[in-house]
Order: sequence, then structure tokens, then C-alpha cells
Amino acid sequence: MALIDFDLVLFGGSGDLSMRKLLPAMYARDVAKDLPPNARIICVGRNHSTTKEFIKIIEDNAKPHIKPATFTATLWESFCARIIYASIDATDATTYQPLIDALRQDSALTRVFYLATPPHLFSKICKNLSSHNLATSNSRVVLEKPLGRDLATAKQINAEVGQVFSESQIYRIDHYLGKETVQNLLALRFGNILFEPLWRREWISDVQITIAEKLGVGNRMGYYDTSGALRDMLQNHLLQLLCIVAMEPPVSIAPDAVRDAKLQVLRSLKKFTPTTLAQNVVRGQYRAGHVDGVAVPSYRDEQDAPKHSRTETFVALKAEIDTWRWAGVPFYLRTGKRVAESLAEIVVRFKAIPHSIFSQSISSFQPNCLVIRLQPDEGLRMNLMAKPPGDSMRLKPVELELDFRESFKTPRMDAYERLLLDVLRGQLTLFMRGDELEAAWEWIEPVLTNWEQEENEPIPYTSGSWGPAAASALIGRDGLQWREEALPED
Repeated sequence: MALIDFDLVLFGGSGDLSMRKLLPAMYARDVAKDLPPNARIICVGRNHSTTKEFIKIIEDNAKPHIKPATFTATLWESFCARIIYASIDATDATTYQPLIDALRQDSALTRVFYLATPPHLFSKICKNLSSHNLATSNSRVVLEKPLGRDLATAKQINAEVGQVFSESQIYRIDHYLGKETVQNLLALRFGNILFEPLWRREWISDVQITIAEKLGVGNRMGYYDTSGALRDMLQNHLLQLLCIVAMEPPVSIAPDAVRDAKLQVLRSLKKFTPTTLAQNVVRGQYRAGHVDGVAVPSYRDEQDAPKHSRTETFVALKAEIDTWRWAGVPFYLRTGKRVAESLAEIVVRFKAIPHSIFSQSISSFQPNCLVIRLQPDEGLRMNLMAKPPGDSMRLKPVELELDFRESFKTPRMDAYERLLLDVLRGQLTLFMRGDELEAAWEWIEPVLTNWEQEENEPIPYTSGSWGPAAASALIGRDGLQWREEALPED
């Protein structure tokens, strides 16, 4: 679908997200000829710079994040010609004249306001846009996470932004939903007959969703220590992936049909009680160790870290969905920093065979697993048992693999490229609705409340490990293992 002309306004235009992700994504779409000839990008910031001076800043900070194969001096010059810099204080409506002057006065034009700012500024920016009549009926607003710190602040953001923009104009972005593998999970489930009859409690043993990072906090300590792994990753990314895995077939791919199905999953999650929370939630914090053979410091020894911080860098929990399809099937969610491997994957493990006709015992058979890998390499893997060549009928595990890079030779879009195009096209399917956001916070809030009230410290774990031993015990109580623990030794 061709894009119509637009003005894209990046609040936080000189910030880290704009430089690493948003501007490189727009450059890639410009190179792909997805952008209309007159489309423009207006970067907003506090610094008193001219557009020419700002172009130099993005050359130093955004250009290094562009794929070298797509870069030429001519294409870069053409892209930079789209960029305007407006120096304003986003919180002060009296400073907005440079933005007003930069925006084109065309009622047919699409205006997109991307708020790559801290969430406490969302409401103020929206009110300032409204006070100058900049939020037109053809306007859209994109909200970056974190969307609140708890249920109350999420509701407040929804209400205050909703005073200026209608729900159909609000795009709450979660970049994991822009990954090709997540969209292929929808295709796998609802574009094929093979899996859907098996996608239920009668055939599935458990589901594991992991987002893990070797990296530590880096230069994000100011943000991270006030958020932690639960707010930063689990409440949004992991719960959204859970919804895609567990939702009922929507009536269509239309935005509200998909989002209604996801909302039903969130509302069906079994609520934590103080007892079940203690049994089913593990939080940890990394200590000094080695990652890839390199010594790394403890979280509390990172630059600018509070020495007695109780912020979690690791969370593992067991979730249950109270529906006919999923009753009794555990969903294990796990995220952590400074762990053994950087990966994001969903593992759907099927039940064991009921009887072995071979000389091997059932315990020697690995259950069939469908592995949906989001990063570092995107693809699907199906683990099966098969007979190797030779006389023996002893079965061994084998892997069927669909590598998207090999199967589809067309260039892949980065998640932000896909999502920015969807915003510009007015396509809401891959964005959270307000009631989804609130339902996710409502389920997570008892965990946050418990941690704030309890004096217990996060469990320490060694950097370069897979987190606290309690995470293995969590899944081990059900007679199961995390996938990397269950893999055979090489």
C-alpha cells in the first residue's frame, strides 16, 4: 500500500532511540522507495542548532547504524534533504513556534508525532500540541515504552493522551511485534491446518518464552534502576509474545479483531496470590562473573549504580491461562541480563509419546518441540525423533529448520522499519490498545506490590550463567527443564 505524504515529528529527535533506530529505519525505507517524494522528518530537541548543524550530528550518531550495503553518499544526501530540525522545549507551549513553522498547513497531510521521550512527558506534549491545534484529525501519536510504572500511571497516560487523540490515533509501540518471526507465528498458526488442531492442552506440555541478553545495563542505569526487568521486558515484550502464542483465532487480521483476541488472553491469566507468587516468581540480580571469557562487574558495581540496589535484572515466572484451550498448560516466562547467551525464542513443547514400540524406553525420547527464534537468527525449528542410517532402530533427535534468510531472499525489514510503515499507513494491528496495556499491568501489579512490601533481596546469580538456580527449580518442580538445560551435550 503506497504511503500518502506525511510530516513525521520526532520528539527526542537527538536522543539515543532516534539515532540508533528511528532515523536509520527511515533511511532504509527511503532507499527502498517507500517514502513519498515530499515526505519530511522534523526532529525536535532542546539544543539550539540549525538544521545544517543537526545533519552533522546525525552523520556522527545515526549513520554508523545504517547497513553499509545500503549506503551511498547520494542516497544519504537525498535522505538528509527530508530532515528539518526544530529547537523547542517540548514541555513549554510558548516555545513551539519553530515546530509550527516547520509543519505544513495541509489538511490532507498525515502528521505523525513520535514521542521518543520519557513517559512523564507524554501528557504535557499532547496538551501542548492541542493548545496550538497541531493535533488534527489526520494526526497520529506514537508512544514508546515504558507506558507507565504501574496500573495507575498507565491509566493516567491513557486518559490524558486520550483527551487529545482518539484511540484509533494512538500507536503504543512494542518493537518485538514488528519482528518477522512474530508475524510468521500468526501465519504458522492461522495460515496452515497442521498445527492448529494440536495447539491445545491435550497435545502441548508447556510453553517457554525467553528474552535473554549477555549485556549488562550499560549506560541505561538512570532508567533501568527505577524500572528493572519486570517493567522493562516482561510486562510488555514477553506478555505480548504470550498473547500471540495463546490467543484464539481472530475473525480476521483487522486491528481490533487481533487485539480483542490478545486482550482475552490477558484477562484469562490466573491472578497471583501471595502464596502462588512466592512459589511461581523468581527475581535475581547479576553479580561479577565472565561473559564470553571476559570479566564483568556486578550490577551494584556498574557505573552510577546504587550500592544497595534491590532492582531485579532477571525474572522467571510461571503463568497459567484459565481457558478450555490452555487449562493446566504452564507458560514459563524468563528474561535476564548478563546471562550465558543472547537470544529471544518461544519454545512450544509437545507431550511425550504414550508408548515406545522400539527397544528404547520412553525416557530416552525427546518430546517434539517447535522453536520460534526471534533473535539472533530469525526462523522456525521443529525437533523430531528419527532413525539414523544403519541397522539400528535406535531413534535420535533431528531438527527441521526454516531459516527466513535462506527461504526468502528479499531483504528483511528491521522491526522499527515495519512498525513505522504501519504507523504511516494507519495500520494498528501490531500496536497495543489501551485496554490491553491496562490488563497487562493489572496482572503484573501484585508482583510489583509484593516486591515493594517485602524486604527480600533479589537472588544473586553469576554473570555468564543462566540466572539463579531457583529459576531451574521453578520449572523443575513440574518435571521439566528450560530448553538449553534439556539439550544433549555435544
